[in-house]
Order: sequence, then structure tokens, then C-alpha cells
Amino acid sequence: MFGYIRPDAPELKLREFERFRACYCGLCHELGREYGIAGRSILNYDFVFLTMLLWPGEGSGYCFRRCLPAFFRRRCVCTTNEALERAAGYSVILTYWKLTDSVEDSRGAKRLTARALRAALKRAYRKASGKYPEFSGSVRDRLQELSEIERAGTPSLDVPADKFALLLSSAAAGEDAVRRPLEVLLYHVGRIIYLADALQDLPEDMASGAYNPVARRFGVDSGEVPEEVKSAVLDTMLTSQGVAARAFELLPNNYWRPVTENIIYLGIPDMCRRGAAGTYAGNLRRSQRLPKMTQNYMGGTES
Repeated sequence: MFGYIRPDAPELKLREFERFRACYCGLCHELGREYGIAGRSILNYDFVFLTMLLWPGEGSGYCFRRCLPAFFRRRCVCTTNEALERAAGYSVILTYWKLTDSVEDSRGAKRLTARALRAALKRAYRKASGKYPEFSGSVRDRLQELSEIERAGTPSLDVPADKFALLLSSAAAGEDAVRRPLEVLLYHVGRIIYLADALQDLPEDMASGAYNPVARRFGVDSGEVPEEVKSAVLDTMLTSQGVAARAFELLPNNYWRPVTENIIYLGIPDMCRRGAAGTYAGNLRRSQRLPKMTQNYMGGTES
């Protein structure tokens, strides 16, 4: 799906990295518990970040559980709570509607693949949309508007990015004092995700002739992307990162503050620069993975 929003792992303390991984695994288990194997298949870093932003209270419960990738040793995972439930439901809803958009706009094998994945996720989507109908409606409406903009070939970065940004900002929850800065933060994070994805897809889109806002805005149709184009897109992404950071400072501290602070100030800028340079990698590198946590270290219990 996406998965661009993640920490700069080498800059995290060991316990912070292991807590991040426990939250990641906790969201995976929550997707499996609520939505089955199809739900687990859509896990990505972006919704781990959302989970941490929505986290209630000042602490977390941990337990040790097995999963298919780590069947022979238990991993420490965050126990179920409202934030994990909400992030799991939101990720199912967004993925379903994104697949619907791909079915309508794609051709050939890509369209058949999207259709098959959407069918596998349909039951999970019905359950998630029943729990979060407002978010489902917002995602549907914004993606329909975005699809119309893309079909019209709009030569703009801001117009299509705004629709996806509005979509993500609708995931904000909580009291007004928290919701309002969170909406601003998620709006600009959504804008960054859309532009980063456009940069990532640019070579493929130029080859296939598909709509790409970067190509349309700067008239890129073949060959290497000029450095001035990469620089312009990077500047607008970093501008959004700056606004997101200011909104982040208005949020109350919670248990995940060291990790979310790393993501806002280090992880996102690093991803933007790597995306513009063409060196972005989809997963945290193996060299960034840290030693196995201990039960005493994390305070978890086996289950």
C-alpha cells in the first residue's frame, strides 16, 4: 500500500526501537484477530504511526505471542486497546477503497490483481465500515474526487495531494484540543505520502502513460527526472513536514512521544530525501534491526 512513515531506527534507543516493533506486531495481531489473514496482509508502517498518535493513557501492556514469521519464538506485542482497534479498522477501509480505485483505473494484470485482493478483503471491509462508517464515507468520497482529478489530467501537485491529505486527516479522533492539531498533522502527513508515492511511481507511470502529478506538473515524459524537479518536490514535502512538526508540538505527550518525535523530525525528512534521490527502500534495513528484546526489559508476560 504505502508504508512511508517510519522511524529513523539507528537514532532510536534500544527500548524505543523494541517498543516500536511491539506496536507494529500488536497492530498485526489486531488485524488478524479482527479481520483474519486478509487483514494481516495489509499491515504497514503508516498505521503504526497513527496507532501511536491515537494511543490512550501513559502506558502500554505487553505480552509474548507466536506468529507465522516467528513461530519458533514468541515476540513481544502490545496488547489490544482502542488505538489498535481503530488503526486496524482504518487500514482495512483505506486499503479496500484504494483497491476499488485501482480496479476502476487500472488495466490488464494490475486490474485483475486489485480485483482479487479486493474480493479477499470484502468481508473484513464490511466489518470495519460498520464500526467506522464516517471514516469509510470520507475515504470513499475523497478517493472518488481524487480519481476524477487524475482522469482529468490536472497539471498540479497541490490539487490531488489535497484530496488524499483530507482523507487522512479524517482519521483524527479525540477531544477538540487534541483532534484539531492532529487533523493538521495528519493532513500534511497525507500530503507527504501522496507526493512520495508519486515520486516512487514516476518511472513506471512514465513507461505506462498513467497519470502522475509530478510528471504533469513539470512536463516530465521520458528519460531521467531533472534534478530541479526532484528538488522542487522535495521542498514541498519538507514544507509539509515543518507544518506537521508544529502541529505535533501542540499534542499532549503520551507513551510513544520519543518514537513519534523521531518519526516527525528524523524519519519523515530522511524518507523525503531518499525518495527524491531515488534511494528509498520499502522496509527497514536488516542492518537497522536491533537485538532480541527480553521479557524483563519490556515488562511483558508470555501468552
